[in-house]
Amino acid sequence: MSLLRTSSPLQAISLLFSVFSTTMTTTGATASLQFVASPPKFDIRESETAFHLDGELPGIAQENVNVEFTDPQTLVVKGRTEREHHITDPNDQKNKEQAVVTTDKASKAKSGHRYWASERSIGEFSRTFSFPDRIDQDNVKASLKNGILSIVVPKAAAPPTKKIAIE
Repeated sequence: MSLLRTSSPLQAISLLFSVFSTTMTTTGATASLQFVASPPKFDIRESETAFHLDGELPGIAQENVNVEFTDPQTLVVKGRTEREHHITDPNDQKNKEQAVVTTDKASKAKSGHRYWASERSIGEFSRTFSFPDRIDQDNVKASLKNGILSIVVPKAAAPPTKKIAIE
């Protein structure tokens, strides 16, 4: 008898990691284990004329995302997510501007802060999508608005039949 119902083995593994990811710190605050940037989640739809992909990329700048084809029917979405935090100097009354500091795993220890929890993913991610039909690579459109990457991949028209003369 199974206590957990999942639709796929990957979902079961994900659930297992989520059960074991919460730990108690010495201060009593809960924190999660940090994993390097998990791949973004996408909704994939198909219409008569195109495939539509909508992926969650909250807080990721457009210049940190690449969309490219690796072969005629395979699309790859790659990117990098970094952690930003704002620092203000309480002793500086004249300058109210905040400095933006970007951290990654290597520089996190240099910041001088003691983290109580570090739950945001950082690092590189990649998602690969293979399409079952021929696609029109020249007319693919992508946009990133409000943390949602939307990609429209038009289907290619069927090639015209060509009659071959027998000699």
